[in-house]
Amino acid sequence: MSGVAKKFLQTVVPGIIKPLLSLWNEMLGFLFLVFGLVLVRPVWRSYQEMASGDPAHIVKFLLSAFFCATMLGFGIHAFWKARKISRS
Repeated sequence: MSGVAKKFLQTVVPGIIKPLLSLWNEMLGFLFLVFGLVLVRPVWRSYQEMASGDPAHIVKFLLSAFFCATMLGFGIHAFWKARKISRS
C-alpha cells in the first residue's frame, strides 16, 4: 500500500467509525429502553398479585423486576457510552 493511501485511510476511517459506533450504541440503547418500558406493566401486575402471599407470585415479581431493571440499565448505559464516544 502506498504512503498516500495509508495516510488517507488513517485520516478518513476514524472519522467514519466513530459516528457509526455512537449510532450503534444509540440504537441498542433505544431497543433496551423499549424492552424495559414494555416490562413495566407486567411488573406492576405481578406486584399487585404478590399481595396474595403465594410464593410463585413473589418469584414472578422478583424475576420480572430484575429483568426490567436490567433492560433499563443496559439502555441507559448504551446512551451514556454513545455520548462518551461522540465527545471523545
